[in-house]
Amino acid sequence: MTLLIALILLVAMTAAGIVLLRSVDLSNIIAGNLAFKQGATHAGDIGIERAFGELRANAAGSFLHTDHANIGYSANGNAAARSPAAGQSWDDYFNTLVAANRVWVLSDAESDFANTGNRVSLVIDRMCTNAGDPSAGANCTGSTVASVASGSGEEAGEVAIKAPSAIYYRITARVDGPRNTRSYVQAMVTL
Repeated sequence: MTLLIALILLVAMTAAGIVLLRSVDLSNIIAGNLAFKQGATHAGDIGIERAFGELRANAAGSFLHTDHANIGYSANGNAAARSPAAGQSWDDYFNTLVAANRVWVLSDAESDFANTGNRVSLVIDRMCTNAGDPSAGANCTGSTVASVASGSGEEAGEVAIKAPSAIYYRITARVDGPRNTRSYVQAMVTL
């Protein structure tokens, strides 16, 4: 009888050990996947910074008035064809841009994430309906030119704060990483 009880306890302990081992393995896999996703998002942030630096470097003159596929730049990003269509996913839309060679893919030399296994692709859209000079009918979405603070100071003859209008740019980064990790990071910036 003692032998039978010992055998049952041994089988139960073996089953519990196997379940514990599988649980630890699953936890490690989940933690690893979360780390890859976090690394991909971080690489996307670096890509956004790189794209914003490219915009600032080319802000003078008329460079930003026309499309530049080598940096994934579209001067008429507010046009309907420059955004996902109704019901279209960002993945499908981005794949059409890749097929049209309208995406800037950062190489390891252009990035701070060398040897991480992450591949960053960027699209920069100037939020204008048409290409060309914003002051000549490009129909751009921009910030307001002037604003007045509200409150009791306004009634006392407060002067409006004047600020130059700034054009909005949408930067979208897609990161393809290890273990089929894919992350999108998007930012709206002004110059």
